[in-house]
Amino acid sequence: MTHTATWHGQVIASSDRTLEVGGYRYFPRKEVQMDLLKITPKTPSDLECPHGVQFYDVTDGKAASPRAAWSYLAPQPKMKSVDHWIGFWEDVEVR
Repeated sequence: MTHTATWHGQVIASSDRTLEVGGYRYFPRKEVQMDLLKITPKTPSDLECPHGVQFYDVTDGKAASPRAAWSYLAPQPKMKSVDHWIGFWEDVEVR
């Protein structure tokens, strides 16, 4: 089954290889339009995350949804299956 992540009517990720972990669906990075994601500075809470979380703003240069995507850059065993994959929430609709 193909899943999509859509933001403001624009598909930003589509894949039939997504994984659901911890209630969130993750997309392989190569199937995400990374040009629509902008790295956000890490907060103190982000720095405490044992999985090395990196948040991204979803943006098209005109509008943005702050911290609406994330990736684990150093996941512990529980999250290893989605190492460097992208998860979405907030204004991003995942189906």
